[in-house]
Amino acid sequence: MMDEMWHQFFSLRRDKPRTLQLQIRQQLIDAISGGLIRPKEPLPSSRELASELNVARNTVIAAYKELEFDGYIIAQERRGYFVSVVSYEQLSDAEPSTVVAEEPNWMARLITKKPSTKVNIVKSVDWQKEPYPFTVGQLEHSLIPFYEWREVVRHSSTVPEIKKWNIDHVDSDDPSLIKQIQSKVLPKRGIWANKKQILITAGSQNAIYILANLLVGQNTSVCIEDPGYPDVRNIFSFKTDKLKPVAVDKEGVIVDNIEPSCDLIYTTPSHQYPTGVTMSMERRKQLLEFAHENGTVIIEDDYEAEINFLKKPHPSLKSLDKHNNVIYVGSFSKAFAPGLRLGYLVAPESFITEARALRRLMMRHVPANNQRSVALFIGLGHYHNMFAKIRKTNKERWGLINEKIKNEPLLSCVPTLGGSTFWIKIPESIDSKLLCEELLKKGVVLRPGHVSFFCNNHPQNYLHLGYSAIDTRKINRGMGLLINQIKLMMT
Repeated sequence: MMDEMWHQFFSLRRDKPRTLQLQIRQQLIDAISGGLIRPKEPLPSSRELASELNVARNTVIAAYKELEFDGYIIAQERRGYFVSVVSYEQLSDAEPSTVVAEEPNWMARLITKKPSTKVNIVKSVDWQKEPYPFTVGQLEHSLIPFYEWREVVRHSSTVPEIKKWNIDHVDSDDPSLIKQIQSKVLPKRGIWANKKQILITAGSQNAIYILANLLVGQNTSVCIEDPGYPDVRNIFSFKTDKLKPVAVDKEGVIVDNIEPSCDLIYTTPSHQYPTGVTMSMERRKQLLEFAHENGTVIIEDDYEAEINFLKKPHPSLKSLDKHNNVIYVGSFSKAFAPGLRLGYLVAPESFITEARALRRLMMRHVPANNQRSVALFIGLGHYHNMFAKIRKTNKERWGLINEKIKNEPLLSCVPTLGGSTFWIKIPESIDSKLLCEELLKKGVVLRPGHVSFFCNNHPQNYLHLGYSAIDTRKINRGMGLLINQIKLMMT
């Protein structure tokens, strides 16, 4: 019979994504590193442990073999497994660090920028636990192709594939992913590019950070949409004080408001962040003409371009650009897998050469296993099939919310043609931050809109409401709670 002491080390769950073997290994490692199992101490036999944990004996044997391979335990013939003395000493060498109460004096002397002081998006950490998550930039589980993604990850984890990506690629990208972007992603946006015009990045935000470092100096004038994406505003603000907000209307950024001296303009034409409006064709042509006449560089963040309810979506700015003034930013993480952090840049070859060299100094290259998995995901057709499902589901949810807004005098918004969010105006007497705090107590997750505005005297009565993470069946109830809370705060 196994000693009662061993029961304290294990707490296996069948519903966890980690296999039972992985759980056994991890929990034994924790016990060894925590000093709960001492060196030279014998482990239960595989038969005993399997019986006590109610798992297959092969599961325990496999766990022991991996622990032996990693040096945590050693096998002694006819005696079983024992905790390795060497491994235990390595794990136990480190002494607990002493907590220093005071900040080091070099902080004030050397730190020239404080990103933590910037006004930025605050996300609810436990949004998935709430019944009405109108959160932005996340996907509800029914829209995520778990099995298809697991298939490609398994394939990219086979020995032949590992041999291809498990090396230092220095500053190069996975050629299979570049090929898929060239042939199956960019053409849908009307863009044709050679492999030297594409750079893989750690999401669109990393791409914009690279652009800011290469293009923006102290005297560079940068125009950004207002309201707009807070992270972009903060990135550019570290490079220049010459940030110029440009208002947005129902056709997108107002080109007539852009100063001719503007060196660079950042825009989200497919679905403007956060209003969701799609830039009209007339406005696109006007912006491109402005850039040509004034030598302005356009950074086109093609945010949520795949989630469009039009039968024939407007072409990208990059596809209409005849003078090479547009740098295109795309992402697989915005609407596909937020945790993946994978995006890309499309620009002239000479610029990509510099961007690649800068990326090498930052991170060399994006993890090659992720690149290979995404390449296979696109190649097998999963990528476009997934967006067909997302478009259908989002259109249904968009219709429900749109109907609620139309029928409620307390709510209004600019018309949208796709995407996954609404930019909702509420009565001026309501502070959106206080409203969101009260709604969260009732399980409704919403984002106040103040953070998206550039100026300090911004309006306080806007909400950024997402609908890609909420169950369709809960939308009417969630919207009802929102409307009732507004009425309650107005009394």
